[in-house]
Amino acid sequence: MTHTQSPEDARPLAARKSPPLAGVAAVPGDKSISQRALILGALAEGETRISGLLESGDVHSTAAALRGLGAGLTQEAPGIWRVVGTGVGGWKSPAQPLDFGNSGTGSRLVMGAMATTPITAVFTGDASLRSRPMARVVEPLLAFGLTYEGQGPKALMPLTLHGAGGAQAVEVHVKTASAQVKSALLLAALNAAGTTRIRQDVLTRDHSEKMLKAFGADITVTPLAEGGEVICLTGPARLTGCAVEVPRDPSSAAFPLVAALIVPGSRVELPAILLNPRRTGLIETLLEMGADIRIQNRRTSGGEEIGDLIVHHSRLKGVTVPASRSASMIDEYPVLAVAASFAVGETRMLGLEELRVKESDRLAAVAAGLAANGVPHTIEKDDLIVHGLGPDGVPGGGTVATHMDHRIAMSFLTMGLASQKPVTVDDVTMIATSFPEYMDLMKGLGAVLE
Repeated sequence: MTHTQSPEDARPLAARKSPPLAGVAAVPGDKSISQRALILGALAEGETRISGLLESGDVHSTAAALRGLGAGLTQEAPGIWRVVGTGVGGWKSPAQPLDFGNSGTGSRLVMGAMATTPITAVFTGDASLRSRPMARVVEPLLAFGLTYEGQGPKALMPLTLHGAGGAQAVEVHVKTASAQVKSALLLAALNAAGTTRIRQDVLTRDHSEKMLKAFGADITVTPLAEGGEVICLTGPARLTGCAVEVPRDPSSAAFPLVAALIVPGSRVELPAILLNPRRTGLIETLLEMGADIRIQNRRTSGGEEIGDLIVHHSRLKGVTVPASRSASMIDEYPVLAVAASFAVGETRMLGLEELRVKESDRLAAVAAGLAANGVPHTIEKDDLIVHGLGPDGVPGGGTVATHMDHRIAMSFLTMGLASQKPVTVDDVTMIATSFPEYMDLMKGLGAVLE
């Protein structure tokens, strides 16, 4: 739902016990890389051509915002885009508020990118995005000279940002395991004089670093002996437009992947999936649980590793997922909780505090969804423990409140494909923000969704 929709516009959907899933699941392009490709293209000089771009609500919202800031963005065919950038520091104050819809990534990264350009912009979004804390991103950007007016101590949207002129490089220690916070700081550093040093204690997804280098930024990454790393970026930078091929999104692949594991007799192929080591925490965890996932045809595209996955139905067992893995699978915990429901034994997911500030309080939403469908679980501070009921033991039969969160919706629809009774989610309209092909793709594999 957008912020103009009423609850009457919600569209419930039920998933029922399905026959064996089979076929090729060609999931859409990676959302994180799609967002960054548009933003860096809009900051670069010259033309950037993007292929495989995710055509979703979130990405289109970011594209519209970048047009408002003065960049030229044209869709030439599905997934094929041309971006004509303004150069770093060349954005202008938009005439209208920038409406990011449901896109937390797009809004937070654009905040960073404009923080060191002396312009003013109002950021807003749908009801879900307007409830999400922005202070965690804008507060670190104050070091560059940014000022803002937001709603309350969490700096909720609508949020007015005033970028800094003559910004200087800073040193920042990012203690939160958040690629969005780190990336916002890196984008701000592009138009700050000198070398900005960003230290992070937990290794988060590094798509921004890889892509900044491809666009010509002077950026280095140095591992620390005690863990973590230091990223240095020297500005003011000149970025040059380039060609970007977007690999397929492992976060979207998670739903047909887990569905194939829990629906008896299934065999599903997932081609050209991004295998960046900082995004494969779910695959690593499922393999530990006994999943039959084979990776074939490993190759490199645009600096990122990709490969084809072959997934067979598997008997899963409970495991402990360390907190250190959370950054590499932060979006996949809801569907992992579903997989854990069908496992034998206890699955302990540690250190999930970042889940509380996603599209919804995902930790609470997952727990409520498990409870509605008869899956025993406990929450201990920021840890989720799921007491698996085995391959045939999940009762189902519940209705899950999605809280306008696409990943909650798709995760519990996955549960319904193998539970004893159907699982209903209260709304699926927001799935288009990340995975508009979801319904057709899953039905094409044999999933019963109605």
